[in-house]
Amino acid sequence: MQWSDALGKLHGRYAGLPRIVSLVPSLTELLIALGLAEQLVGRTGFCIHPRATVRRIAKLGGTKGFDRERLRALQPTHVLVNIDENRRDEVAALADFVPHLIVTHPLAARDNLDLYRLLGGIFNREDEAAALSVAFEREWAALSEVVAMLPRQQVLYLVWRDPWFSVARDTYISRMLAAAGWDTLPSASAQRYPQVELADAVRDAEIVFLASEPYPFRERDRRQLQGEMPARCWQLIDGEMVSWYGSRAVTGLAYLRQLRLRLRQSAGT
Repeated sequence: MQWSDALGKLHGRYAGLPRIVSLVPSLTELLIALGLAEQLVGRTGFCIHPRATVRRIAKLGGTKGFDRERLRALQPTHVLVNIDENRRDEVAALADFVPHLIVTHPLAARDNLDLYRLLGGIFNREDEAAALSVAFEREWAALSEVVAMLPRQQVLYLVWRDPWFSVARDTYISRMLAAAGWDTLPSASAQRYPQVELADAVRDAEIVFLASEPYPFRERDRRQLQGEMPARCWQLIDGEMVSWYGSRAVTGLAYLRQLRLRLRQSAGT
């Protein structure tokens, strides 16, 4: 049996003992959730979860600008990358010495189910992948039940300040929020992470989310903005729960459900 990655490349089940390098934080966490911690030989410095497990895995730099020669020395059988998070030219250069390059590109919450099947199939962790899928479907159903009871809302999700950047609707972040009944602004954008004029961008937003990453918005930022624009609802949000895919999507769906209910309760509706 074979499984297709994001580029349509087919991968069969690996028969030997794999040596895996993950250049994507979400995928590192997912591989560990699938029981592959012992087979992970390399990661980026941004692969920080679960902390106790990743400490022993060699760091190779960032998702961009990683140390290619150090990666080569690890003699990986597989390297996992992502279309958005890794540079194409750096990934292409790995093809000279990496037998199996696995390219990923989840763009919506339910794309995680294919991701579980892909990695579970290649690395003979189908039972673990199936268990993740069951957990995902459980949280998806619970979130969908809440969303069906509430009106959809327009929100602004800010990922950077001075200048201000938001997210377009073709991003994983936006589609995760849409699963919770929150439609991001701007409604149309040529850039996936558009720069916005804050005063204009917040005008139609019922909630303005201040993400914890990549810019680390904190309570002091929320208080400042709430004081400057008191008519808006400013809300801190855990960016990892919205932007990290893989196994994190399961807890992400639960987090969004709880946040949606809490904000509804605080608004008194």
